[in-house]
Amino acid sequence: MKKAAIIASAFFIVLAGVYVGVGVYFSGHYFPKTSINSVKCGNKTPEYVITKNKRKARGYILTIRDRKDSTFTIKGEDFSYAYKDSGEEEKILKGQSNFLWPLEVGKKHEYSLKSEITYDEALLQQETLKLPLFEKEYIEKPQDAYMELDEEHYEMVPEVLGNEPITEILTAEVNEAVAQGEYTITLSDNCYVKPAITSDDPSLKETAQAIEGYLATSIHYEIEGEDENLSGDDILKLIKVTKKGKVSVDPEKVAKFVQYLATKYNTYGDVREFKTTKGDKVKIGGGDYGWVINKAKEAEQIMADLAAGKEVSREPIYEQRALKSGLDDIGDTYIEIDYTKQKLWYYKEGKKKLSTSIVSGNLSHHNGSVDGVYKIVYKERNATLVGENYSSDVKYFMPFAYNIGIHDASWRSEFGKEIYKTNGSHGCVNIPAKKAEKLFSMIEVGTPVVAYYREKVKLTNTAAQVSNAFSYVKEDD
Repeated sequence: MKKAAIIASAFFIVLAGVYVGVGVYFSGHYFPKTSINSVKCGNKTPEYVITKNKRKARGYILTIRDRKDSTFTIKGEDFSYAYKDSGEEEKILKGQSNFLWPLEVGKKHEYSLKSEITYDEALLQQETLKLPLFEKEYIEKPQDAYMELDEEHYEMVPEVLGNEPITEILTAEVNEAVAQGEYTITLSDNCYVKPAITSDDPSLKETAQAIEGYLATSIHYEIEGEDENLSGDDILKLIKVTKKGKVSVDPEKVAKFVQYLATKYNTYGDVREFKTTKGDKVKIGGGDYGWVINKAKEAEQIMADLAAGKEVSREPIYEQRALKSGLDDIGDTYIEIDYTKQKLWYYKEGKKKLSTSIVSGNLSHHNGSVDGVYKIVYKERNATLVGENYSSDVKYFMPFAYNIGIHDASWRSEFGKEIYKTNGSHGCVNIPAKKAEKLFSMIEVGTPVVAYYREKVKLTNTAAQVSNAFSYVKEDD
C-alpha cells in the first residue's frame, strides 16, 4: 500500500510538473491553431509574428483595377511602406489563459488586428500619379447621351462613361486602401468624371417627344395627277437636334425640299410634247406659261405647318398659276398656232370651237412671231398698235407675249399660205376680222397659247428675247 501510494504521489507530482511546465511554455508562445491577421503562429512567439509582418510589409504591392478592367501596381518600397510593432502581438499572448491550456490547445484562435503600417503619403501620391491612369493617351473623356438623327430613323445614343480621372478622389481612395492594409482595390465610379447627360435624363425624353410631334405632321400636296406628300421619313430629314437636345426644323433643309418641289412641279418654260391638230407631236418649250412655286413663301408655310403638328392638305404656294393643275398644265382648253402651216385653232374642253388661217411675223425682216407656250394676258377692244415705223388700229387685240398678240387685220385680203415669209406682220398673229371677233368673245384671260414652228427657225428680235421664245438665239450665235 505504501509503495502504491508513493507511485501515485510520484505520478501526480510529474503530472503537475508537466501541467505547470506546459502552462509556463504557453506564457511565451501562442496556443496551437492560432493565427493573427492570417499569419499562422501556433506555438510561435510574438517576435515571430512581428518578423513575419515586417517581411510581408517589405514585399507589399498594391494592385489597382480601373474601369477598363486594367490593373496597375504600386510597390510599397517606393513609398516607404513598413510594418510597425504596436505591442498588440504581446497583448494577445498575455491575454491567453495559459494554465487553461488543456481546454484551449484543441481550439482555433483567430485574431484580426489593425495593422500598424507606416508610409510616406506624399511619395504614395507621386507614385499614383505616375500610373497610366493619368496619361492623355489612355484617358477617354466621358460623352453625354444624345439623340441621333439620320435620314431613316432617330435613336438615343447612350452616354460614354469614359475613364477621365478625378485626381483628388482617386488618390484618396488609393491612400485609404494602403492605410487599411488592402492589397487590391477596384476604383469606384466616384473616381471618374461623369457625363452631364445620361440615358435616363428627362431632357432626352422631351427631345424624343418633340421629334414625334413633328413626325405626327403630314402635308399632302393637292396637285392633279400626282401623289406628293411630306411626311414620316421626309420630315425626319428636315429636323435637326442640337447637342443640348433642342429640336427644330432646319431652314436650309426645308429650302432644299422646296427646290425639289419647284424642280419637279414648276412647268414654266418646260419643253412639252404637244399633240397637234394634225395628229402628230411636236416638242415646244419656252414662253412664260406654267406653274411657278413661290419658294420663299412655300418654305415659310412648311415651317408653320410642321410647327402646328397637324395633318394638312393644300396646294403648294404659287407665284404663278397655270389654267390646269399638274404637270399636264395646258389641259383641253387652249389656242394652238402652227406658224409653219399658218393655222390657228381654239379648243374648249377638248372640242374645236374655231379654226382660221393666219399671217404671222415676217421672217425675212427678222420679225418672226414668238414660239413657246404662253397665255392670253388680257383682251382689249379698239386698240392702236404702235411700233418703230408703224401704227395700226385694230378692233380685237389679244396679247400673249410681250407686245405680241392675236388681232384682226382689216388691211389684209389674204391669210395663210407662205405670206408670212416675205409680207408677214411685225410679230403679231393676224387673223380675219370675223374670226377675231368670234375668238375675242369666246376666250378668257389666262387661256394657254401653244405656238410652234415645224421647221427650225432663228428668232433674234427683242420680242423673242424678252418673251423667252423657244427659237430665240442671239444675233452672233
